[in-house]
Amino acid sequence: MWHRLTLLFTLLLAPLTHAQEDTSRQPRAEDLREILSARAYGMGGAWRALGVGAESGTGNPAALAAFRSYRIELTGAWDWVGKDAFGMVALADSSTSALAAGVSYQLISLGKGVERATGHLNTVALAIPFGDSLMVGVSSRYLLMRGARQANAITGDAGIIFRPAPIISLGISAHNLIGTGNAELTRYYTAHAGVFAGLLTLAADVRADFETNNSTTLTYSGGLEYLFGQSFPVRAGYTWDGFTRSSQLGVGIGLLTPGGGIDIAYRHDIGGENGRLVAVTLKVQVQ
Repeated sequence: MWHRLTLLFTLLLAPLTHAQEDTSRQPRAEDLREILSARAYGMGGAWRALGVGAESGTGNPAALAAFRSYRIELTGAWDWVGKDAFGMVALADSSTSALAAGVSYQLISLGKGVERATGHLNTVALAIPFGDSLMVGVSSRYLLMRGARQANAITGDAGIIFRPAPIISLGISAHNLIGTGNAELTRYYTAHAGVFAGLLTLAADVRADFETNNSTTLTYSGGLEYLFGQSFPVRAGYTWDGFTRSSQLGVGIGLLTPGGGIDIAYRHDIGGENGRLVAVTLKVQVQ
């Protein structure tokens, strides 16, 4: 009798336990959305409206045309709790012609043990400005994954940046517009804003996913950067993850030179997967 009651009680609790476990983990759709530069990690993941880095084409592609320059960046990041790691090479050119272009290659390692997967994500982005206030951009992305996850798919993004004043940048973008059937490439949308107030930069992003888990999930990010002595940026930011219902704190520092610089960032998860991530970006810039 007691064995039957115990079995019944266990079966009743199983769905609840499973649901609790799911909320502590990010879905696969989020894994490729958080591959950022060290500057972006330091600002809490709020970066799409700024258009400062060579990796801008992987966010809102229109941001490539925000500033006229030639940029090259190398980024590496490692989460020693989740055992995730990635490397990125990004190049952006918005000075040679009116049509800005960017390319990036990202090598991604996700999971651990038998769940480990390796991905190769390639992005080609184009953006064109219409005057000084409006920029429109599109990008094509190719994902190849092997290991515990399999993917071989092409999709695309599109975005708009509006700058009503030189110090304000507003943007919207849509991602993975071409359906692929891959859990890593579900469609999502973002709205973002940036303010360039002298030595202080402020940024905010909202990411909306209406497909994953068949529900609406919002993720909010906000961050700031202050430049000391024209050469030493200090950054801080915060993210509320709507999937895991947890927080992420980001901090970062950097060194800027006339021809480039280096950025270092740390991201600390509070709850969720309890990740601990460090990232470094080396950059070269010619204006």
